[in-house]
Amino acid sequence: MEIAGYDECMTRSRYLQLSLFSLGLLVFALILQQLGYQGVSFLPCPLCILQRIGYIGIAFFCLLVACFPQFRRWCHGLAILAAGFGLVLAGKQVWLISHPESSCGIDPLETWINQFQIVQGLPWLFKADGLCSAKLPAILGLQVPEWSLLWFSTFFILLLATFRKK
Repeated sequence: MEIAGYDECMTRSRYLQLSLFSLGLLVFALILQQLGYQGVSFLPCPLCILQRIGYIGIAFFCLLVACFPQFRRWCHGLAILAAGFGLVLAGKQVWLISHPESSCGIDPLETWINQFQIVQGLPWLFKADGLCSAKLPAILGLQVPEWSLLWFSTFFILLLATFRKK
């Protein structure tokens, strides 16, 4: 069923699918954090935590579009910004992994992130413990930040391409 104001590419169900997929990627990150992979614990670094906020932003704004179509343009635009935010952070982390000599160990960003009240309330989701330049086991040939870069790029391109369509 088409809703007034929606284009043929982005229906209510497509926004819901994007929202659920974004949350699914976040759940996958939490599983890696809690259970590890190939015997290695995947502790989130400060950039990982900020990328989680990008995934939450995409999920939240796509859900808002699905629930409130009258705010489509605003929420779709904010979802694009969340995807762009995550894209920049994932790109920086991929660069850090390929240039480990540029890392100085404990990131001052970690201290800044870990001081927020939400981190105290939801440490399993938002506490930064890892190093941004740490090379962990690849999953299907890619490091987790490379996967994140791929998915944020996909979200960004899809949302940007469908922003103006009527």
